[in-house]
Parts: sequence; C-alpha cells; structure tokens
Amino acid sequence: MTRGKPPARPIVIIAVAISMASLVAGWIGDAIAPDLVNRNPLLLIGMSPRNRNLILTTNQIETVPYYLVATFRLISQDPVNYLLGFWFGERMLAWVKRRSKTYGPMVDSGAEGFKKYAPVLIFAFPNNIICMLSGATGVRFRTFAFLNITGTITQLYLVRRAGTAFESPIQRVLDYIGQYRIPLLIVSVLLVGWTVFGEFRGDNSELSNLRDLVGGSDDDSASPESANPASDGEDVSDGDTTSGD
Repeated sequence: MTRGKPPARPIVIIAVAISMASLVAGWIGDAIAPDLVNRNPLLLIGMSPRNRNLILTTNQIETVPYYLVATFRLISQDPVNYLLGFWFGERMLAWVKRRSKTYGPMVDSGAEGFKKYAPVLIFAFPNNIICMLSGATGVRFRTFAFLNITGTITQLYLVRRAGTAFESPIQRVLDYIGQYRIPLLIVSVLLVGWTVFGEFRGDNSELSNLRDLVGGSDDDSASPESANPASDGEDVSDGDTTSGD
C-alpha cells in the first residue's frame, strides 16, 4: 500500500461501511442509554463506549468482560480510521482542517506539526480524527497500534479505579436514571435524533465526508497526495516514525 493512493473501491467501501456501522451503533447506544445503563450495561458499552457510559457501568460489570468488551469496542474502528487517513492523505488532512478547530492548527504546520505530539495524542486521545491524522501523516502502524492499545487499557484501568473511589455517587446517578428512565429516554432519543439529522444534513459532517471518500475513491485525482512524488512508494509499515525528527 502507498500512502495517498486509495486501493480498489470495494476495499474502500468495506472500510467506510465499518466506520459508518460503528458510528450508527454509537448513536443507537446513546439514544437508549437511559434504558441500557441499568438493564444491560455490557451491551451499552458495546454500542457506545463513551467515558460517561464507561464510568456509569464500571461497577455493574465483572472485570474480565468489562475489559474485553470495552477494549474491543474502543479500538475496533481505529485501524479503519488509520487506513482511511493513510489512503486519502492530503484529502483527509484538508477535511481535518475544515472540521476541527483543535487539530486543524497542527495540520496547518505540516505533518511534523502533528507527529511531534502524535505519541501522546494516540496514547491519551485516540479519537477518530487522531487515528486518521496518524495514517495521513505517516505514523508507523505498529507504533500506532501499540500506543492505541496500551492507551485504551490504561484508560479503562483508570475508569475502574475511579468507579471504586466514587461508587456511592455513581450509584446515586444510576438510581436517578432508573427512577426517571422514561422521561430521560425520550429526551435522549430526541437529542440523538437531532444529532443524526445534522449529520445527514451537514456538508462537513463525518457521515458526509465518509460518503465522499467512497464516491471519489476511483478518481485518480481524488487524492491530491497521489500526485505528490514525495509520497509515492511510502509503505504503511515503513513510514516515518512518530518522533518528528
């Protein structure tokens, strides 16, 4: 694989479909979270492993299933996002500039601007944009995978410790959610519905940009980086390191 050159369209479609499925599962989990948090907490973190859900459910789930399900769900989409960034290079960087006020300035300063902070960001904040930037800027996949997995396990360990330390306040929140489950469920569904409406309606949403990647994957000109000689021949396993040297 060459950075900045997408593979055959069917492969891109599969990758984007995985990313979209993860996005939709998160929406559904968020929408019905007031119902699942007490009735099926393991299913909740399997659908939407947000920090608030991880904290609320940590004392209700045994250690082994908690780590297995949460770790798998948290990292399952990350390799796909890394590959999307790797395949679409400059096109993905341009999207991050438009979408993110936080990471856009790093992109403006070039690949080294991001790679200078990449190890810390991948370890501590491996969100979709960080994973895409890692691939787009040439962070080695083995480095990315190691930091991603160890960072995720560390995050879950800290959540478990916080759950033990704040067990009583967490239980009070769970009792409140259980008491007002129906009203909270209605509000949650409406809020998520509004978010989904914005995703389908917006021109710069994550969903619209994933659709654009599929639509332009067969066009040789779709990825500006493919015309950049400096990026030709760069392999996913032999890219620049994250040190930024």
